[in-house]
Amino acid sequence: MINPPKEIFRIWVGNGKNKAALPILNMYLLGILAGVFIGFGCLVFVLATAADTGLIGKLIGAALFPVGLMLVIFCGAELFTGNNLMTLALMNREITVPAMLKNWGVVYLGNLTGSVLLAFLLARSGLYAGDAAARAAAIASAKASMPFLEAVIRGLLCNVLVVLACWFQAGSKEMSGKILAVWFPIMLFVFAGFEHSVANMTYIPLGMFLGAEVSLSGFLLGNLLPVTLGNLLGGAFLIPGFYYLCYKD
Repeated sequence: MINPPKEIFRIWVGNGKNKAALPILNMYLLGILAGVFIGFGCLVFVLATAADTGLIGKLIGAALFPVGLMLVIFCGAELFTGNNLMTLALMNREITVPAMLKNWGVVYLGNLTGSVLLAFLLARSGLYAGDAAARAAAIASAKASMPFLEAVIRGLLCNVLVVLACWFQAGSKEMSGKILAVWFPIMLFVFAGFEHSVANMTYIPLGMFLGAEVSLSGFLLGNLLPVTLGNLLGGAFLIPGFYYLCYKD
């Protein structure tokens, strides 16, 4: 009922080829969907931790957040952080650097579009008032003011777990197994407080729309830049590098 690691390697090389061959419009539209899907996870995390700022609220928020990646993988969408595994196909000489970078760039832009759009709608949905609005603003402010190196490290550790979740689910041949494979690593990264660039595309704009004193440069340069760099280091180089060395043909 499972695929061994060497077969998972082959699956992800094939996934990388398929992703590189997508039409640009498809990349962008599926990227928008992924930004929205991950944003749904952010929605429940903010509401859960606003209701209970202690361990229980954090645990509930972390346990519900993985629905975002489940929607991305099983419903079909393009997520920048998961697509960092395309380096496996690059290392295996199945795709080119320009093709990979085109996918990453278009998908990243789509993720940003979908995330900000969802944040705008959530801010005007009436769900965020009182404690929820204050919590969303506090999360945005904390993320935008994080020291550069800390953001890089948290981004690296986050995407180690995200791409491992993507890798892990390819080992199962059943939907239930895939769901469990996604759930635990993603829950772990959220509970640990690691930084995910696409999630932050919802968290920070949502806080900004609700009154957080965060500038555009604080959002883009203070958080997205270092977190994206860390995500790339963990998800495009560290994990794929190890698995390529171990399982290449």
